[in-house]
Amino acid sequence: MRPGPRSSGHSGIRVEELVELTHLSIRQYERPNGEVIALLVVAPSKSERERVIPMSAELFHAVAQIIRRQARNGQAIPLVSRYDGHEKVWSDPMPFLFQRQIGTVRGVIAPATVLNMIGRSCEEIAKTNPAFAGTKFTPHDFRRLFATDIVNGGLPIHIGAALLGHLNLQTTQGYVAVFAEDIVQHYQAFLNNRRSLRPEHEYVDVTPEEWAEFEEHFDKRKVELGNCARPYGSPCQHEHACIRCPMLQVNPKMLPRLADLEKDLLLRRKRAQEEQWLGEIEGIELTLTFLRTKQADAARLTRRAPVDLGIPRPRR
Repeated sequence: MRPGPRSSGHSGIRVEELVELTHLSIRQYERPNGEVIALLVVAPSKSERERVIPMSAELFHAVAQIIRRQARNGQAIPLVSRYDGHEKVWSDPMPFLFQRQIGTVRGVIAPATVLNMIGRSCEEIAKTNPAFAGTKFTPHDFRRLFATDIVNGGLPIHIGAALLGHLNLQTTQGYVAVFAEDIVQHYQAFLNNRRSLRPEHEYVDVTPEEWAEFEEHFDKRKVELGNCARPYGSPCQHEHACIRCPMLQVNPKMLPRLADLEKDLLLRRKRAQEEQWLGEIEGIELTLTFLRTKQADAARLTRRAPVDLGIPRPRR
């Protein structure tokens, strides 16, 4: 598991913060409805403010893979010290996630090493895809991509700023490469109205009501077959035709239900063929293609062994 793209691209953290992550950075939070959410706690850096990032399924998977690699054969992650090039001090021995062993020496991967790893990955990709020849990425590029993705996906920019650790909204706005026109219009209208009610220096952090609204969005994404991954603040664009929707993430427990749906579609296709309903046949074939793809994806999840993340829990 190479540090950088997957970890930074799904969290937006700085490369210095990335290499400082330890096993203790992983926490869990139980919402009032009983749902447990994995959290990534980022240590103070430029802003000197600790912040918490709810982990997406992709980020959770990446962190699990890292822990699986570092904690082989059921062993605890080794404790090592890390030298801070800015503070010019050595840390206490800690279970850093991004560590490696060279010869007999085990140490934490340096930010410059992460940059070199990403460079080598770009070169490997270019060997099979000439369009990437000469392409270079830095860890900070993935932080900008994260900012662009969450804001263009509908997340309010002040919540995006909190996730990125920015104290100034203008900093976050400068990170975003492309704005969809409707997002620009709605955000500017919201910002102008809010500033007309109070001075800019009184702009406060995310309110409990705003955060509750943000969490409620994820409750409404739960559907019969699993979870809808549509962005925050966006409606269903496929008229709830979930089988055909690429946003549907099927719960492996619903595989029997998918099998029932497949049988029903096959019977409908047989009837359509007998009646020569050509338009109906075409639609059923398309739905079957999407359904079988989701069956395969859900089946792969059932074959993945669970990983104990060793999340710290409060003593009772």
